[in-house]
Amino acid sequence: MLKVLRRGHRAAQVEQVADGWLPDPDVLWLDLLKPTREEELAVEAALGLQLPTVEEMQALEPSSRLYQECGGTFMTATLLARSQEDQPFATPVTFVLAKGMLVTLRYEELRAFSVFAERAPDNDHQSGTAALLGLMDAIIERLAKILDDTGDKVEQASGAIFKRPQGGNFRPLLTDLAQAQSVTALTRGSLVSLARTLGYASLATEITDDPECRAHLKTLQRDVQSLTEHASHQSSHIAFLLDAALGLINIEQNGIIKFFSVVAVVFMPPTLIASIYGMNFDVLPELHWKAGYPMALLAMLVAAALPVLWFKKRGWL
Repeated sequence: MLKVLRRGHRAAQVEQVADGWLPDPDVLWLDLLKPTREEELAVEAALGLQLPTVEEMQALEPSSRLYQECGGTFMTATLLARSQEDQPFATPVTFVLAKGMLVTLRYEELRAFSVFAERAPDNDHQSGTAALLGLMDAIIERLAKILDDTGDKVEQASGAIFKRPQGGNFRPLLTDLAQAQSVTALTRGSLVSLARTLGYASLATEITDDPECRAHLKTLQRDVQSLTEHASHQSSHIAFLLDAALGLINIEQNGIIKFFSVVAVVFMPPTLIASIYGMNFDVLPELHWKAGYPMALLAMLVAAALPVLWFKKRGWL
């Protein structure tokens, strides 16, 4: 799918790309979302560029992600996708500044792109560079919102862990914390990738020649740095809560094991007495003793009470 954003208009989808297709002079942004091969070739021919392949977008080498070629500045960042679902993941997105336009290439729906497209007519961007910085604003704002929502869930889990009734089920809490840790880690990875992208964007002539764009870029870099530190702190807090939850689980399990151990020790002496008098021998000294049965019961009670008193004296109960 190919969408174009023209100055003062809303983003519109290009229904059909014919041979020799060219964007209008007032186009600021070309957004390629899961493009067909025909759409890729049409954009490449119109701008005289070679768009990166999926393999190149996923490469870890900076030379494959950040480079200048044929008068265009190519920047690939890894962004968080589907943060609200059970299995969020990171997806590569390529930003290209060329011939006064912004070109984006991606293969997943991203909320920040939709938000930017809705706001673009009101923001009245005048160049592809301004569109790039506006889009980066929307992406950073979205990542900040994700961190904020995740932080709220972490605080709820924190309260539930330390105020939870004894014997409650820890499984939902651990699941929520694991989900929050995954989202936070992916968000931090996206912020680190954005920091590299913004750093390389400062080399583009479209930005270096425009003081306003340079100032805007520095603001974005400060925002990314601040959010990265916040994500690191939040990740450490989640790790602490996971350790605390596991520690409480161990304490409860130790309490259960301790209870059964005490019960076993308490009943061992009475069991020994009952076993002795349960032997089927013809000659037992107390076999015909009238007080034998109550004395055996009394001996069992005393034998059970002595370990309990000893445990209390030692502070084990």
